[in-house]
Amino acid sequence: MKVADAKLAEIWDRGYTVVENFVDQESLKAAQEALWTIHPKPEDYFAEPDKYPKYAKSQFAGIHLFPFPAWEINRLCVYPDLIDAAERFLNTREIDLYKGELWAKYSGAINYDQYHHRDYRNHTIVVPREDGTNAQMTTFILLSDVTDKDGPTKVVPLTETRDVPIGKAATKFGTYFDKEVSIEGPAGSLMIYKTDVFHRGSNFTAANRSRFAVLTDFKTRAWRWQGKLAWPDESERPAWDEAICKMTPRQRDLFGWPPIGSDYWNAQTLRDVQMRYPDLDLAPYRETTPLPLKGER
Repeated sequence: MKVADAKLAEIWDRGYTVVENFVDQESLKAAQEALWTIHPKPEDYFAEPDKYPKYAKSQFAGIHLFPFPAWEINRLCVYPDLIDAAERFLNTREIDLYKGELWAKYSGAINYDQYHHRDYRNHTIVVPREDGTNAQMTTFILLSDVTDKDGPTKVVPLTETRDVPIGKAATKFGTYFDKEVSIEGPAGSLMIYKTDVFHRGSNFTAANRSRFAVLTDFKTRAWRWQGKLAWPDESERPAWDEAICKMTPRQRDLFGWPPIGSDYWNAQTLRDVQMRYPDLDLAPYRETTPLPLKGER
């Protein structure tokens, strides 16, 4: 679903927005089925939680970094309507996808309650500007229904914190609990928020509940002081090769891949990139690459 302009405007006004039914049902169902190749099904986890001790190690133990070992989930990070929303929110096509995570939580594994914080501290080496220049677009796509029982993200609208300097990145536990909004919705919903917005994870309030979400973040390419993951460091994993080969040229560009028409492409790089990625269709890059001059190698 295309994110409406009014929804993007909400992000500037209150710091966040929620779009229900964002992911089409076919893509959502495929991603949900692929979840169980990475995380245990809830019924399996709750039948024998001791069999899965890693989820009790920390609040973040259920996070997998992009690329995930399932294209059905990877493609949500490069979902066309998500790219479109990022381009319009950041007001440029020159954008980077700088973080992708798959996060699983199970009730009782650990206490997921957090204090309110702003995400910018591990998304930039400086701070966001108050006027919105250099903004980053951070997102959650819910892969499961989230109610008030399912540890929803809690967000404090900007109207409640505009007088708090951005340099203050965290609060004491309990601050703003009376001002927060619970982000709930059916599977397939999208939440978009900014890195200067106070928010927190909350704990489950019922037994045998679980929550699954894909987190994908975007930034303007020019702002080199922002980012989180280094894609060359992730590219040694087999799932990376599959994802790159299945992406469109536009989707690859989000990771810093040389675009069509780039002077990176020549006879040598086309040959050797093909060797690295045998299943990759390089025709779009080859068609715009000048033939080498006579005598050139």
